[in-house]
Amino acid sequence: MQKAQYGILRLAKYKGPEISNIEAHNERKKGKYASNLDIDNSRKNLNYHLVEPVGKYRAESNRLIEEYRCRTRKDSVRVIEALITATPEFFKGKKKSEVRAYFQTALEFIEKYQDSKTILSAVVHMDEKTPHMHLSFVPITQDGRLCAKEILGNKKKLTWWQDEFWKHMVEKYPDLERGEAASMTGHEHIPPRLFKEAAHLTRQAKQITDLLENTNLFNADKNTDKAVELLQKFFPAMENFQTQVRKYDKTISSLKSDNVSLKRQTQDLSRQVKEATSSSIRKKMDDARLRADYENLQNLMNCIPPEILELAKRGQLTHSDRER
Repeated sequence: MQKAQYGILRLAKYKGPEISNIEAHNERKKGKYASNLDIDNSRKNLNYHLVEPVGKYRAESNRLIEEYRCRTRKDSVRVIEALITATPEFFKGKKKSEVRAYFQTALEFIEKYQDSKTILSAVVHMDEKTPHMHLSFVPITQDGRLCAKEILGNKKKLTWWQDEFWKHMVEKYPDLERGEAASMTGHEHIPPRLFKEAAHLTRQAKQITDLLENTNLFNADKNTDKAVELLQKFFPAMENFQTQVRKYDKTISSLKSDNVSLKRQTQDLSRQVKEATSSSIRKKMDDARLRADYENLQNLMNCIPPEILELAKRGQLTHSDRER
């Protein structure tokens, strides 16, 4: 089964001397990095900025704080760093321009909530195993105060950042999943890989039931053996799929009622456009299709004779015993 792909956003606060340390790492100011063996110095030329630093992080932070006439304390947080990346599966096979577009989209997300003037640097590192961006900004609020607590807040506010980041990124990258359940709606985005897996399993199950339906006196042994062989491959994939689908039970269980209203909406598209975007209609239709595929799989499984299922399960157990 295709691996899950996650967009990643991590936020950290920095005060005083720490700021120079993150700058040295982000801007690759050291000759060697003994603490990070993932850095390949021969690939440093592949790194690039989406926001170039005007000066040193600490000096620029102080300049902005003075410009905005912010009140400060000795222990004030002066820089917040956002580490933005995705799981390796997301970047696999992507061109450099596509990777850049991902980070540009992430930068646009930060700029929705933070004045671009406060961003000190946004640098993409391509010299480590997984591409990632370090985006550093001064935590100045919209009304001109230095207040990291208001921007990052408590656990609830950090969850809000994660929710909003995912909502922003998934518009352009629908394969991305949310690491945790969406806090506001209680409904999770169903990733496209599950639709693909459902379609693949449906084709496999249909192949098995077709074999059994076309079994007669002359081909019984051959067809049964073939069906058992296919089932031994099908069972582990089906179990994995069921485990994955259970995570989205709340969303899937609501699709049946959504389906009725969806039919009414699509009959009068001009009126519907005023109520919801066409992408939300497509999503509901896709989700309903997953529910239908899932139910069809269960029905197809019920059509397989118990004795054939028993043979397949016994063969699967024997195979797993041999592996142990």
